[in-house]
Formats: sequence, C-alpha cells, structure tokens
Amino acid sequence: MPVTLATACHSELLIRKSRFLGCVEPVPDRATAQQRVRAAWQAHPQATHVCWALMAGGQSAAVDDGEPSGTAGRPMLEVLRHQDLEGVLATVVRYYGGIQLGAGGLVRAYTDSVAQALLQATKVAIVPRRTLAVMVPYALEGMVRREVLRVGASLLDVQHAGDVTLQFELALPDVAPLVALLNEAGQGRLVWLDIGSSC
Repeated sequence: MPVTLATACHSELLIRKSRFLGCVEPVPDRATAQQRVRAAWQAHPQATHVCWALMAGGQSAAVDDGEPSGTAGRPMLEVLRHQDLEGVLATVVRYYGGIQLGAGGLVRAYTDSVAQALLQATKVAIVPRRTLAVMVPYALEGMVRREVLRVGASLLDVQHAGDVTLQFELALPDVAPLVALLNEAGQGRLVWLDIGSSC
C-alpha cells in the first residue's frame, strides 16, 4: 500500500566542501511541487543547484537542474519509489564547495540527502476516499450528522431547502457500512445523490 508523509523533514550533508540541504514533503500534485521548488530557490538564491524528484502517479518527475544528466533527479526519485511513497516531493539544494565529486559521488550525495531526510519522516498510509451526498428530512438531520462524524467523515457542505442535503467525504472502506446503517435508521426516507466516485 502506498504511503505519504505526515510533514516535511530535512537533512544537511557536507561532502568535500559542498553543502547539500535535503527536504522531503507531502504534495498533492506537480503544480504544488513546482511552487515548492521555486520557494527553495527564493530561500537559497546563492545555491548552485536545486534538484528535485516528485513521486505523484502520472505527474512524477526527476530534475537534475544543471547537474550531469542522471546524477541527481533520477537517483532521488528511485529513493522515493523504493520506499513506496506517493504524493511526495524531494528537493536537494546544493551549494558547490569547489571540489568536483564525479558522477558516482553526486549520485551518492543526492541519494543520501533524501534518505537522511526520510529517516526522520512519519509515513502515513494513503486511504482512498469517496464523497457522498444524501438528502434527508429535517427530523433525521441530527442523527445523520452524528453518524457521519462518528465514522470520521469530513462534512463538506450542508444545504437546507425542502429537505437537508449533506455532502461528506470518508475513507472508502467505511462507505458501505455507513450507507447500510443510515438506510436502516432512515427507514427508506434517505435519498442518495450521485456525485461521482472515488476522489
């Protein structure tokens, strides 16, 4: 099962006078990852390189940012892939120290920077979620709200009209038991609305 990270974690390595600042963090998509890379450049304008790798399904990427091809982004991506991570960005900011490390040295430096940051990371399982919407009579609103919150669902929207429409998101494994429970408690008075499938 793929996992992501709870929060960002950092590392710092000094290798033959070059300074490598690693960061691994959860990101939802490539656009967010690119914003984080720009932020790294803004925070370190004197850096020589900001190399990065993103593990995010079809949006994955590996960027060497001027280092010799295949010595930074791809090895960083392999570290993320090896740990079955998803929705994770790894960045390594390098300040060149004047001594060349060679291709093998660069691969080790970038790999180690990501691996060291991951040693401190808290990994969390990615649980697929689904958004549901149900129309209920006013008299059943309180019961439905209690059950929705009891299973840890996130209430997204409530609309009051002729009936009450509640929209909420919850973990996919909890969907069938909750729907069955609410249908039984509602005695046929709940109307489920089709709003699409898994998020």
